[in-house]
Amino acid sequence: MARGSFREQVLKVREDAIVAAVNRLLAEKGFDLMTVDEVAADVGIAKASLYKHFASKEALAAAAMVRVLRLTAEVIEAQPPSTPALDKLQAVTRWALQVQLAGEMPTLPSQNSSLRTELLGSKAYIDLLMQVSDQLGAWIEQAQTDGAIDPAIPSEVVLYTIFARACDPVPGFLKAGGRYDDKTIVDLVLATCFNGLQSRR
Repeated sequence: MARGSFREQVLKVREDAIVAAVNRLLAEKGFDLMTVDEVAADVGIAKASLYKHFASKEALAAAAMVRVLRLTAEVIEAQPPSTPALDKLQAVTRWALQVQLAGEMPTLPSQNSSLRTELLGSKAYIDLLMQVSDQLGAWIEQAQTDGAIDPAIPSEVVLYTIFARACDPVPGFLKAGGRYDDKTIVDLVLATCFNGLQSRR
């Protein structure tokens, strides 16, 4: 495969740096408080140069979400085929919680029409979202067949519950409290997510 011209390689490296900066700022401040000026300053380029890569703040956020979904797809692909479906689901959820605790999981508002339009218009975002959702959905259905997840719970409810862990406020609250290390926090959140709060007798 051709590597492309030197200029194309430089532009790609710069674009990757921009998306990484957006990812960090979205994780730290959220979409509403992040500014394009901050992104440009973080990367060390002029705002005008940034706009040559991404036309808007919404486009920046969409690129960060594509990056996260790409990483999620890689984690999914890395799961051994022989591993039970429930273990695969827990491994992906564990990874998402670890990324969040490391301050690297971007957060976006659930209600923002311009951002929603940008995301729905991104083929890369939609394709990756469908790929990730389909694979997790297949594992959920298999785990229900195996008796590891309650089959009475609609599979989409389980899927949304797993997705929600990526923006769950509980890990942050527990970390701020200082009583638990990251591994313990992840274990506790995984336990409540997959086992519930009911006492086992």
